[in-house]
Amino acid sequence: MLTMIEHDKPRERLMTYGPEQLTNQELLAIIINTGTKDETVLEVANKILNLVGNVRDLRYLTLQELRDIKGIGEKKAVTMLAMIELAVRMHTHSLEDKIRIKSPQCVADLLMERLRYYTQEHFIALYLNTKNVVIHEQVIFKGSLNASIVHPREVFREAVKRSAANIIVVHNHPSGDPTPSVEDIEATKRLMNCGTMFGIELLDHIIIGNGTFVSIKEKGLL
Repeated sequence: MLTMIEHDKPRERLMTYGPEQLTNQELLAIIINTGTKDETVLEVANKILNLVGNVRDLRYLTLQELRDIKGIGEKKAVTMLAMIELAVRMHTHSLEDKIRIKSPQCVADLLMERLRYYTQEHFIALYLNTKNVVIHEQVIFKGSLNASIVHPREVFREAVKRSAANIIVVHNHPSGDPTPSVEDIEATKRLMNCGTMFGIELLDHIIIGNGTFVSIKEKGLL
């Protein structure tokens, strides 16, 4: 197993300078812990970062993808996935914060930083009580949005289960342009009609771009 000189070791650098001074490669190397006989732990970490291309995309790595990387066995892969999931959850607003949705801007503030960098569309439903406090958040699907694959039953099943009074749906445009498409509008109208049948109001459909957003309701398209 290749070793590094003492002052280059990420663990020692963290203890000396603090975690904020370390690179993504060094932080990842600490989690991985050891390298192989042919590669240092920093080189293994660099392979992983090169694979995803962006540190934010570590969240998309699967157990099998990690297992396939030389130097990452099952134990390390499981540890990495657990750490990544904790990081994602830390950036997700806790429902205990009693987030009350007062405007489309509130929804954008809640989800913008999470959705703006996704490379595929994520369709999320926010379930609200009678005071428009978020009681649950659910990812309905990931992929390209069109009216035929936004199944109202998936959205409203959870609403009934949670005794939600209202729903707001949100999805991102990976292009960064939040302008609603024809498919966006059709999907919104379909959900709105189903909401009327269930007695659960669809308050809005927010589309997230790169630092910008559009409220379909405010555009007068509902």
